[in-house]
Amino acid sequence: MIDKNKIDVLSQISKQMRKANALQAKLAAKSPIANDDLQMQKNYENERKFWNEGGAVMSDICEELVSWKGGKVRTRIYYPTNADTFNALFFMHGGGWVVGSIDTHDKIMRNLAAFSGFAVIGIDYSLSPKAKFPQQILECEAAIEHYIKNAKRFKISDKFVAYGGDSAGANLAIATFLHQRDNKKAYKFVKAMILYYGIYGLKDSVSRTLYGNDVDYLRQQDIKYYYDMYLQNKDDENSPFVNIFNSDLSGEIPPCFIASSEFDPLLDDSVALYKILAQNDKSHSYKMYKKTMHAFLHYSKVMSVAKTALKDGAKFLNDVLNKNN
Repeated sequence: MIDKNKIDVLSQISKQMRKANALQAKLAAKSPIANDDLQMQKNYENERKFWNEGGAVMSDICEELVSWKGGKVRTRIYYPTNADTFNALFFMHGGGWVVGSIDTHDKIMRNLAAFSGFAVIGIDYSLSPKAKFPQQILECEAAIEHYIKNAKRFKISDKFVAYGGDSAGANLAIATFLHQRDNKKAYKFVKAMILYYGIYGLKDSVSRTLYGNDVDYLRQQDIKYYYDMYLQNKDDENSPFVNIFNSDLSGEIPPCFIASSEFDPLLDDSVALYKILAQNDKSHSYKMYKKTMHAFLHYSKVMSVAKTALKDGAKFLNDVLNKNN
């Protein structure tokens, strides 16, 4: 479809979303031209420094390098208060598998820890194209296994654990769970997931046709680029750990909070995932945040809905926790 026929998203988003876009455009204008993946990653890190200012104050923050057969994975654990034991939320950051880190998502994780009371553990998986699927999933598994094995040392429970992520990180969160389940690894401790505007595998959809522009960088060619960087070959796109809709979603999926953005090309991915899960299990929840675009969670400095969405996810975790007790 020609761009002229797309929905005029920028005229329909909220005033706060417009303000966030304008500020982000100014930050991006100060970045060097990205001629390669490394420069693009550096630009993203620098631009996110402004958005990560402030945020909830933690009782303690610790980093841990986790060894796995392919090297080491940096992780960071946020403790919101002083306590003997915390329930844990493992968080996988977004960025199309190509950019992002536990630094770019620092404020999101701080706020999730503060709102939920959970210890939030960010996993700094290796980025593409240097690292290819399924390395990122294997690194997430290794980090989770390390923390669960040493739960007492990290002051976390090994009985109630949640996974979460945004965008490509939401894909990694559910893919990691499914990979653990289907490969007969331990996964019963995973009791809930919070998944924000994820990419789950639709090849085409109404939202992908109508939305996507040079503000969100989620045009069809952009999405193709992210997949090309992430995957080893074309066949990987059909893997049940990339295209989540090719996985068995009929059972053994913990309650999921699935959040979407109204003017996001990936909106229908979230809608489809929720409808599939909900037909088998009513414990799942879905919410669309109106007049927002993809990645709005980063913009809590100027967007009240960003905090609302994080609070909704935190409440969902505690509601599931209370039902398990």
